[in-house]
Amino acid sequence: HEKEVAKNQEALDQATAIREKQLAEFNAEEKDLLESISALKAAVTVLSKHHSSMLQVPRTHMLGIAATIQNVLQRHASLLSGVLTPSERRSALAFVQAPQDYFDA
Repeated sequence: HEKEVAKNQEALDQATAIREKQLAEFNAEEKDLLESISALKAAVTVLSKHHSSMLQVPRTHMLGIAATIQNVLQRHASLLSGVLTPSERRSALAFVQAPQDYFDA
């Protein structure tokens, strides 16, 4: 009986350790996603403020926005597949590949 209890306790301890590791991984991923969302919100704000005159957005900012979007699209492709429509994804990829097309250089 004591061996069975010890065996069950060991299994419980292992399961707890696994769950704690999974929780830490989830928290890290969640933090990364929230930071990515903030970066994308900032990009949307910049783009929406300057939509009629993208010339005002410095090239370095536009390239930074494109790099951020590309990073998010690559790192979180599986999560975004259920969020972005194919059209939205194509638009984002087009911007990433040629941000200069979205403003007069």
